[in-house]
Amino acid sequence: MPRNIYGLDLGTHEIKVYDKKKQYLWKEKNVIALKEKDKLVAIGNKAYEMIGKTPSTIRVVLPMQKGAIAHFDNMQHLLSTLINNEGRFLRGSEYLVAVPTDVTEIEKRAFYDLVINSPSKAKSVRIVERSMADAIGASVDIFDTKGAMVVNIGGSTTELSVLLFGGLVVNRLLKIGGEDFDQSIANLMRQTHDVLIGHSAAQYLRSKFGVASTLSEAETTVSGKELLTGLPRKVEVSGSLVGMAIREPLHEIVKAIKAMIDRTPADVQAEIYKNGLYLVGGMARVAGISDYIKSYINLPIHIARKPELSTVRGLETIILNRKRYKKFTYSMQEEDYRWLR
Repeated sequence: MPRNIYGLDLGTHEIKVYDKKKQYLWKEKNVIALKEKDKLVAIGNKAYEMIGKTPSTIRVVLPMQKGAIAHFDNMQHLLSTLINNEGRFLRGSEYLVAVPTDVTEIEKRAFYDLVINSPSKAKSVRIVERSMADAIGASVDIFDTKGAMVVNIGGSTTELSVLLFGGLVVNRLLKIGGEDFDQSIANLMRQTHDVLIGHSAAQYLRSKFGVASTLSEAETTVSGKELLTGLPRKVEVSGSLVGMAIREPLHEIVKAIKAMIDRTPADVQAEIYKNGLYLVGGMARVAGISDYIKSYINLPIHIARKPELSTVRGLETIILNRKRYKKFTYSMQEEDYRWLR
């Protein structure tokens, strides 16, 4: 028997973990701060607070980029430190790891290798496609649905999936997410106000205004650096400007959603228009996002409860109902695992 079972969602900005034994969910920022080549300065939440505030001798790194492990050694260092320092993982346990569906076999293997080779001494590691975990976490009846679309808008990617009777009809991973919303806000601030704003200010503006038309006349003050002089400067920013900035990358997501629906068989397409679109991921909380999508694609929009937790909640459901959902999980050690079929 395994000592415990963990559900692991490795997002670009956060690691989310479900602990079966404690019936508890915890999360930590997926960030590591290093000095020189590999001298550890901080990890997780403490490292995240250092973004944009460190001297040139310290590097703050996000090991995950656009849905894949971009810096394997740093990711392994971060996970190993969490395991050793926090004592949150029991050795000899089983792990269920969510991975993006539309990535290469090598990228999927990296998720597996990361956990199986960690100090946790895992008894076994099984993989579940994130699109399935998202659907289950959003309370979609994946076994009986005649057509459901799930859209996960995360920190750096957007995953689009159409499901039918427990299977995937089509799936696509877009390299667009909250980072692009924030960068677009920063770019527009530079163009319209000649001010350079940081990561935190862009996030604040996105969280405060989003793309909601009802907030277009509202204003707030943020601090930045004047491009001409390099001196600190406070500027008034309107909701309409923030909405304009976010709409540019968001519209690419909307076009991809529409294109995917158009590609599905007619009977499945009819069910999607009938049942609506399930929106999950942290960016589902952006104000006005459902209204914006609906203005281009006239179908019901269902935002999951705590959408940023949909993936890990899906993992929780799979772990607690192992027999029912067993076919959706795979070991990379099996000769006939899904991606070789």
